[in-house]
Amino acid sequence: MTHTVHGLVPILATPFLPDGALDRPGLRRLVEFQLASGVDGVAVFGMASEGFALTLEERQQILHDVRDVIGTAVPVVAGVNGTSSVTALEQAAEAATAGADTLMVLPPFMVKPGPDQLVEFYGRIGEFAVSAGTEVMVQDAPGVTGVAMSPSLIVELSKLDGVTSVKVEAPPTVPKVGAVADAVADEGAGFAVLGGQNSQFVLDEYARGSIGTMPACEFPDLLAPILASWNAGERAEARAAFARLLPLIVHGLQQGIAWAVHKEVLVRRGIIEHTAVRLPAKPLDAGGRALLDEILTALDL
Repeated sequence: MTHTVHGLVPILATPFLPDGALDRPGLRRLVEFQLASGVDGVAVFGMASEGFALTLEERQQILHDVRDVIGTAVPVVAGVNGTSSVTALEQAAEAATAGADTLMVLPPFMVKPGPDQLVEFYGRIGEFAVSAGTEVMVQDAPGVTGVAMSPSLIVELSKLDGVTSVKVEAPPTVPKVGAVADAVADEGAGFAVLGGQNSQFVLDEYARGSIGTMPACEFPDLLAPILASWNAGERAEARAAFARLLPLIVHGLQQGIAWAVHKEVLVRRGIIEHTAVRLPAKPLDAGGRALLDEILTALDL
């Protein structure tokens, strides 16, 4: 299969009201901001979405609202994080029914699967995706799951029906992106390699064969022109602009408070109204907000 997802595909935050309910108008404004920024797709239910803290009903509402705003403008990626093949297939079916173009699928992680089990797991999800008219993106995120995938295993997964891409989030990402991209190119499979980790190493990943990146959603308007410069061969200009953005990128990678950072920036930029996060995510304290102010001031945000 030919992959659908490429380029700049931010992971949407999930806006909440102060009482903890979904902020659906805020979500719609957030999606409109992504489209105005020139993104190539959007993703929901990723780590940056607080997907771990959403109910099934909320997932359905979110995907409905996102699809409604986007229409057919860009692809929609939906995260799947079931802890077994049965629960993952249930989530996949819900996402496909609600209009997801691609399923970004974590491996089951409560009971750590071996390589053969991962091939079987993604094979089942891939078979479903083909029948449902969607695609599967393998999410290689051992920092979250504790499940390691070697480049050779990812190549085996790329041969499965319905499996069209991988998001590499296993540090160091750059050599792994290169190893997987080179191997799948040799196979001639048309398999896409993308990066995550808030785009921290996106330019180096692009240099090694990645064709996309999936950061958080508060700076797509700043990252899109950098990627355009890089793709136009203007590498020095791209690296200079990226160096200016990097402090904000790194600030949004802090474990435990990353979700609060994303939302604080979105509030400061007038895109959503509230910084509320759900337990076990933590809000920023006064000192953290002051440090973020310094970064945003330097970027004229």
